[in-house]
Amino acid sequence: MASKMLLLFLFFVAQEQYKLVKGDTSLIKRTCKNTKYYNLCFSSLKSDPSSPTADSKGLAVIMVGIAMTNATSTSSYLSSKLLSPKTNSTTLKMVLKECADKYSYAGDALQDSVQELSDENYDYAYMHISAAKDYPNACHNAFRRYPDLVYPPDLARREEGLKHICDVAMAIIDNLDW
Repeated sequence: MASKMLLLFLFFVAQEQYKLVKGDTSLIKRTCKNTKYYNLCFSSLKSDPSSPTADSKGLAVIMVGIAMTNATSTSSYLSSKLLSPKTNSTTLKMVLKECADKYSYAGDALQDSVQELSDENYDYAYMHISAAKDYPNACHNAFRRYPDLVYPPDLARREEGLKHICDVAMAIIDNLDW
């Protein structure tokens, strides 16, 4: 009898472990339906191992973390372009430096938003994310000031990605109980 109880117990433990690994996607789906970019939201949140156990605020923090990764990697990408021997134009170096700084500022603003989310200051979190979303515009405008410079397509994709991720994070915050 005790061995049957042990087997039954182990069966239920295994079932619960499967649920944790598989994850409950209902909150993620409901959350993402309220965003402009459902597929981006769903795939991003689903890919994070902590999302199955996160509440709505936790999902917002996960999206902000994804945005920080984008901003940081873009800043690093631009810094590496600055150091490239192929970058010999003084004007291009100046613009790349400005852009690297702007994406770094975006990362800082996103980091600030995580603290504000933690403190449940959702309006300030939203404001920081909005600022982070706007920093790439300053980079794009820096390229526009010099007609002989071409805005790199890879940078345009990264800019669009950061803006969309920020839109998703802000939409999630919009649906939190303020």
